[in-house]
Amino acid sequence: MKRLMQAIALVCIVGAPLTALAQSAQPYPSRPIKIIVPFPPGGTTDMLARIVGQQMSTAWGQPVLIENKAGGGATIGADMVAKSPADGYTLLMGAAHHTIAQNVYTKLPYHFGKDFAPISVIAMVPNVVVVNANVPAQTIQEFVALAKSQPGKLNYGTAGAGTAHHMLGEMFKLRTDVDLVHVPYKGSAPAVADLVGGQIQVMFDTVTSALPQIKAGKTRALAVTTSERSTALKNVPALAETVIPGFNAGTWFGLLAPSGTPPAIIKKISEEIQRTVRSPGVRKQLLEMGAEPVGGSSEEMNSQIQSELATYGAVAKQIKLHVE
Repeated sequence: MKRLMQAIALVCIVGAPLTALAQSAQPYPSRPIKIIVPFPPGGTTDMLARIVGQQMSTAWGQPVLIENKAGGGATIGADMVAKSPADGYTLLMGAAHHTIAQNVYTKLPYHFGKDFAPISVIAMVPNVVVVNANVPAQTIQEFVALAKSQPGKLNYGTAGAGTAHHMLGEMFKLRTDVDLVHVPYKGSAPAVADLVGGQIQVMFDTVTSALPQIKAGKTRALAVTTSERSTALKNVPALAETVIPGFNAGTWFGLLAPSGTPPAIIKKISEEIQRTVRSPGVRKQLLEMGAEPVGGSSEEMNSQIQSELATYGAVAKQIKLHVE
């Protein structure tokens, strides 16, 4: 009996690492995946995360959970992902906000260009200069004239300090020589609610977030920030063709993982995102909400991030934009 018990104990000791090895060797994904959205529900980042999350879940037979961690101009959620295990089960729905934040936040606990593994850009979304329906300006030229006649009297809302909305607002002020007051929120959804309510007068929001209220007549679109007009707002001119010649800026949205995530996992997620974005149903859905489908590779996303870090760094220095 004693020898039998010793033999059983030996099997257990030897079998434990084998069991752990077998679990680690399970094909990805073998359990639920979590996508951290660094904004509240209802904004562009959240909507895109839910679209791709549903497609990934269907394709892989595993739940894809969306968790909203708002605050800090999208940096709180990003920091959570940066510190998560690099195993592909915690992902970040990132955006251009993060390349900007890297250059304007003075005490970030991570480096966006080094602590994340880019996976794929899902879509590029133009931003739109949108005003409360009661603002008397009917065109972007009229709005600039109105703002100049009331320096420091008009408020512009953003998804948070250091976000793309904030950067675009400050660039707009610089290039048009107007004085607008910045009001930061914890995401675009609450800012849009206050824009509709009249607490703020203007936003430089993404088309996807702003479109429902524009269609409902509760807000008015005056201009888009990309050099080309938006597919969803074909009658709205670009800033480049009106008050700021040569202006071209938009907001990208895409998935990232913690740095150190195995390349095979990055490749698998990237290929699934690319298939998702190429599918006719998802393309139609993205275009209808004002997002231009991209679905690029991880290498392409990395190049874009590195380029933007340099570009926005120069702009932030020029307009002296810093957030503590």
